[in-house]
Amino acid sequence: MSTSDSTSDSSSAAKPSQPEENQDELIIKQQREIEQEIACTNPLVSESHAIASLNSEYLDDAIYISKLKDLSSKYRGIRRTRPDGNCFFRAFAYAYLEYLVLNKSEFSKFYEYAAKSRERLTAAGFPRFTIEDFYETFMEVINKVKPEGDNTEAALAELHKLLNEQGHSDYVVVYLRLITSQHLQERADFYQNFIEGNYSVVDFCRQEVEPMYKESDHIHIIAICSALEAGVRVEYMDRGDGDQVIAHDFPDGCKPNVFLLYRPGHYDILYPNQAQ
Repeated sequence: MSTSDSTSDSSSAAKPSQPEENQDELIIKQQREIEQEIACTNPLVSESHAIASLNSEYLDDAIYISKLKDLSSKYRGIRRTRPDGNCFFRAFAYAYLEYLVLNKSEFSKFYEYAAKSRERLTAAGFPRFTIEDFYETFMEVINKVKPEGDNTEAALAELHKLLNEQGHSDYVVVYLRLITSQHLQERADFYQNFIEGNYSVVDFCRQEVEPMYKESDHIHIIAICSALEAGVRVEYMDRGDGDQVIAHDFPDGCKPNVFLLYRPGHYDILYPNQAQ
């Protein structure tokens, strides 16, 4: 074999194999594809549907079917939210604003709170320049859904439109997360007892409350309800024992004005058969 052939073979053998795509990049790419698929198939907030529309998801599951029967005895409809980690805050925003549109005196009270919320956040240490755009969009949405006279139908249609526009909807979610964070930090001594691990309240807020797409737990619900003086009833539907869904009110003993369905990892909006 010639020297040139030997050199050629050696050179060829020494060439590294084509580098594989970085595993982290593959994971991120896959996650984005999943998120895109979810976005294409799920509106941010759906139209209202009958509770029976959930039956098709649990055709062969006797536990869930019995719990759906119990749920339908108390609720007439469900409005789904996109499962993107923001479902609690988006569901809360929609359902609470919907309640306010239909209750003028409560709307006025909330409007006064919202208008002053920027000052509360800056006083708590949030830089004004970082919250300004979120505050302005939050107030824009509130002003646009404020009913004129008794025309609540137009206001509700506007609410549905705005909270299905990514820009408006996400900014409302961000601002509610900031309000939640401010409330938690303002009452850090109390809420520290509910935080597991070695998190401080500030660290918990920065890592688990303020970032988008972070899922919500009881502490988030308690904090936003306390901050806005709202009442939320969550109906828990899972594979636990029994044939009934379990209701939990936040805060305890409140008269709820927002009703949500929780299935593992996800919140949707519920509509009671009658005032509860």
